[in-house]
Amino acid sequence: MAIRHLAAAAAAAVTVLTATFCAAESRGPVTNLPLPRYVSMKAATGNVRRGPSLTHKIDWVFKRRGMPLEITAEYGHWRRVQDRDGAGGWVHYALLSGVRTVLIEEDMLTVHARPDTRSPVTAAFELGVVARLGECASEWCEISAGGYSGWAPKKKLWGVAPDELRE
Repeated sequence: MAIRHLAAAAAAAVTVLTATFCAAESRGPVTNLPLPRYVSMKAATGNVRRGPSLTHKIDWVFKRRGMPLEITAEYGHWRRVQDRDGAGGWVHYALLSGVRTVLIEEDMLTVHARPDTRSPVTAAFELGVVARLGECASEWCEISAGGYSGWAPKKKLWGVAPDELRE
């Protein structure tokens, strides 16, 4: 009988530890910010390394200021990031900005005066344009680039989560 109680207690402890570990995975151990989350490149160029230190080999160099990136892990002053295509690695946090941007995923994406396809078109953005992210409703986000702004369907933007709301 005592063995059954011990086994039940051990199973309960494993369940608690698993739940705690899973909850901890959703927050960065350094910043306590959500993981994954989106940021942008602050610098015009940034070395992307295999691991979180200057001694690790450089695999990529991001060369686009403002490019949206997704942070998937944290270690000290380093953030593991990936771009829209899944390319990435470890970047020093000083190269990143909390300013939110998105990548336009449809050529000549029309943006509207309001989050409604029947509202007037204010601009059209080419595929690959990096735009600043503003307010987001359930299916639309306000974006701006090159002096133009408007509302675009969220599903046509990379750099914003499908369920993300912003004011």
